[in-house]
Amino acid sequence: MARYTGPKSKIARRFKDPIFGPDKALDKRQYGPGQHGPNKRRGKQSEYAVQLAEKQKAKYTYGILERQFANLFDKASAMKGITGEVLLQLCEGRLDNTVYRLGAATTRSAARQFVSHKHITVNGQVVNIPSYAVKIGDVVGIREKSKSLEAITDSLAAKTTSFDWLDWNPSQMEGKVVGIPTREMIPENIKEQLIVELYSK
Repeated sequence: MARYTGPKSKIARRFKDPIFGPDKALDKRQYGPGQHGPNKRRGKQSEYAVQLAEKQKAKYTYGILERQFANLFDKASAMKGITGEVLLQLCEGRLDNTVYRLGAATTRSAARQFVSHKHITVNGQVVNIPSYAVKIGDVVGIREKSKSLEAITDSLAAKTTSFDWLDWNPSQMEGKVVGIPTREMIPENIKEQLIVELYSK
């Protein structure tokens, strides 16, 4: 399936937010990309443009394509709760994002690759579908043959954050999904209400 493979710093500069992780280019140039630099006149954005930009930002952040994202929104709309918050919970519950949150990968794209290359298990079974939705009680682990992979061990060694909805067992190199993340547990700088307004037009 097609994925964005272009320059990530360009996207981060567009949204003025390091959505792919620490970004030196964004630190140096905290303005949108383009040949005219920071002096380019940028007119006031319309309400639609602001809402669209927020949706694009969420899609790039989680690495989800347009059709997938629209399907997630439809699913969130049909579920109980605040639609915007439920949408982010569904994004967080993807297997690739869960692997990233557990600290087994330094980026979501790396986590997606680990899943696709069959390095990840769910409840002891290999799952190679990045969009697989984990549920409370699921145990996400590293496949036995992959536990010595340098990319995974280095990422786990550098892990500094943990999330209340995931219980990581370092000795087994696996984490259990113990809850659904509330909005306060999701650190992404996304204004989900704007996305709801966009799809509600």
